[in-house]
Amino acid sequence: MARRRHQEEHENHERWLVSYADFITLLFAFFVVMYSISSINEGKYKILSETLTGVFNQPDRSIKPIPVGDERPRTTEADKSMTDSGSSDTPSAATDPLQEISQDINEAFGELIKDGQMTVRGNELWVEIELNSSLLFPSGDAIPANEAFTLIEKVAKILAPYENPVHVEGFTDNLPINTANYPSNWELSTARASSIVRMLSMDGVNPARLAAVGYGEFQPVADNATAEGRGRNRRVVLVVSRNLDVRRAVSGVGSGNAKPDGALQRAGTQPAPAPEARPPAAGAVNSPSPAPAGGQ
Repeated sequence: MARRRHQEEHENHERWLVSYADFITLLFAFFVVMYSISSINEGKYKILSETLTGVFNQPDRSIKPIPVGDERPRTTEADKSMTDSGSSDTPSAATDPLQEISQDINEAFGELIKDGQMTVRGNELWVEIELNSSLLFPSGDAIPANEAFTLIEKVAKILAPYENPVHVEGFTDNLPINTANYPSNWELSTARASSIVRMLSMDGVNPARLAAVGYGEFQPVADNATAEGRGRNRRVVLVVSRNLDVRRAVSGVGSGNAKPDGALQRAGTQPAPAPEARPPAAGAVNSPSPAPAGGQ
């Protein structure tokens, strides 16, 4: 009996460990909850800290007043209306981009123009820069010669500052060509125009302004019966137009066939002629009619 009583007392002595383990578990859970409540989101805190630092480190942004009414732009130049009252009544006329381009081309390529290898002509709607193909390409090929890169680079520097549309026209003589790359003069003339367009783009001219068109042998300017005439017909023409509508009108027929008056009407920059007045019918009442719309 004594042994049995001693065994029961031993078992009762070990029972406190269960309560102790439960207490430790609850205490651990308590501290976990307290830690989770008091922890800081480091990512959000870093974003907030950087934002506040950026605001306080840029005084212009924090103390710049809110403008009321029309705010005059800041400038370091003196107010011309206050310093030059005599010229304010007679503002200078805006320069014509086409005229400036024509003058710059003539000044930059005086020797080629004098030798007849380049021609510059134009009107109030477009400027044509005609180059002999011998300056740009080997015979029967559209890969530019070495000299062409320097020449087109000079042209590109003149054209780049402006926004006028430019299209490049390619022409050939009537001698047939049938190679793997150029089955006909159509392909050759178009490939040459495309090569010039690509070079202009590489040299800084906005590609959105550029277009290439090939006319093959079908718009000659000289007689193909002679070698001299065929040499003149092998040409590339850069056409700088006043606007996109003029470029479309000129490229539709070719710069050699386009007429300024017709291009004006197609571009919509000149109103169509008014219809002839007819006598009113009996009993009709004359009323003012709107002006005719521009030509299509």
